[in-house]
Amino acid sequence: MLLVFVVFVVGTGMVLGAYAVATHWFGRSAERQFEQRLLDVSAPIEATPDDTTVVKHTAEGPLPLVTRLMSNTSAGGWLTRTIEQSGIRTTPGGLVAMSLLLAFIAALAAQVLTHVWLAVPVAAVIGGIVPIAFVCNRRAARMSQFEEQFPEGLDLMARALRAGHAFQTALGMAGDELKAPVGPEFRKTFEQQNYGLPLREALMQLSERVPNMDVRFFVTAVLIQRETGGNLSEILDNLSNVVRERFKIRRQIRVHTAHGRFTGFVLLALPAFLGLALSLINPEHMNTLFRERVGQTLLIATIVLETAGFVWIRQVIKIEV
Repeated sequence: MLLVFVVFVVGTGMVLGAYAVATHWFGRSAERQFEQRLLDVSAPIEATPDDTTVVKHTAEGPLPLVTRLMSNTSAGGWLTRTIEQSGIRTTPGGLVAMSLLLAFIAALAAQVLTHVWLAVPVAAVIGGIVPIAFVCNRRAARMSQFEEQFPEGLDLMARALRAGHAFQTALGMAGDELKAPVGPEFRKTFEQQNYGLPLREALMQLSERVPNMDVRFFVTAVLIQRETGGNLSEILDNLSNVVRERFKIRRQIRVHTAHGRFTGFVLLALPAFLGLALSLINPEHMNTLFRERVGQTLLIATIVLETAGFVWIRQVIKIEV
């Protein structure tokens, strides 16, 4: 049983490593982007048919047909937004292909290693969810990082406004000076309005790309100030202070709810750990759970109840600030 567990862990690690390498290989690194921009600036301008348009072309990935079909569905739109917000260079078609591949590998491994019919669909579902869960985790981490860096961007724009710069110029300066993910998002907004998109539309697209309450406050404050007037630098300073105070309260809440989070992880990991330990101590006794119908029913009930309990604990300790 220990050998089976080791083989499963190694196989999962190899698949995830291959996915990370493939994503990095198809995407261009920051250094290559910088070098390409220098070459574009230094190279002589030649009129070509491709240069006559400023329309943005969307990458279709290894499965363009799947990407086009998913773009017309609500699930495809959600997956596209999630990928863009996560910062991962992939496409919905590529993500679906990776999910199907992992589901097939997991189902095949479960069939070969366990010979239990119930383990095959469970393994396939888990394998198919892993890439999407990875993208969602990266999205949450990127949004959290954006929220932490956002006050710094507000302070930079407020200083630029007090120095006499226009708001558009201050937005471009923030995009150039700040690091990812705040800098690229501000830079994209600046380039959109610089190429002719109305500032209102550019700011609304920023709030759609970054679904954050502080960003919505920022967009609303800027649009109201442009209609009614006022000291925009002072407004940005106040908003920056509010965001920082919210972070202080959120960290305090995180400290007070640490026990609940630890309890949830322990309750979720304890049955799996005990099952692995009992499999090593008495394999024949544990195999009854996988071979008998009553044991399989108990396993399904355990998974459902453990998941419901973990989600319930997470909801109890989740406090919005």
